[in-house]
Amino acid sequence: MSYENILVEIRDAVAVVTLNRPKVLNALNAATLKELGAAVEELVANSAVRALLLTGAGEKAFAAGADIQELARVSAIDGHALALCGQGLFDRIENCGKPVIACVNGFALGGGCELALACTFRIASETAKFGQPEVKLGIIPGYGGSQRLPRLVGKGAALKMILTGEMIPALEALRIGLVEEVVAPDQLVARGEHIARTIAAQAPLAVEKCLEAVHSGYDLPLRQALDLEASLFGLCCATEDKAEGTKAFLEKRAAVWKGQ
Repeated sequence: MSYENILVEIRDAVAVVTLNRPKVLNALNAATLKELGAAVEELVANSAVRALLLTGAGEKAFAAGADIQELARVSAIDGHALALCGQGLFDRIENCGKPVIACVNGFALGGGCELALACTFRIASETAKFGQPEVKLGIIPGYGGSQRLPRLVGKGAALKMILTGEMIPALEALRIGLVEEVVAPDQLVARGEHIARTIAAQAPLAVEKCLEAVHSGYDLPLRQALDLEASLFGLCCATEDKAEGTKAFLEKRAAVWKGQ
């Protein structure tokens, strides 16, 4: 598919999706969200793609929130529908069955921060800044920020960001656990690609089940989560990839995965 607001490039088993509205700091208007949703569905359906990178065009922003001109016209009913739409897309990204790595290269504010939160994990440039400034507009985070952020960094740190609306720099984001790594700006995408290729080299069904085990088990009581893990472990043991992986290990060679 061709897109106007995003760029999609497939490099071997890794797809790089770039929000491409640098003149407006890659703001997430309705058209961009629609294209992002279509791209995710296309890439998830492509068995050759085993990992996704998500970043923003230009040096200034990953995504600097919603389009304020669009937001200014939103009514209560429309706002509820808008939040559900954004939440649905970000839930799909979080639970798509493939790792999605956010490479945050500048401002990740409002919906942009929420988009990064929905990814499997986050790598930040040294120049990145994160924030949930919705209170400054008289609203709250609507695309999952009030729920994913405290689950990631803890209730106190999340409330400090959400209630003050203040931005935090990359190193503070690393300290509180909002991002997993901070790298030099010119190394950001390369580092993301290296991690993505490392994941893509593993058994694809095992990666999928690892994601399911963590995401689905996270909020369950431990006993139920362990039951889920055991069930998924059993399913993996019935796959051709498990047979290939163990055989390749014993034969001291690289495994050839079929995703079956």
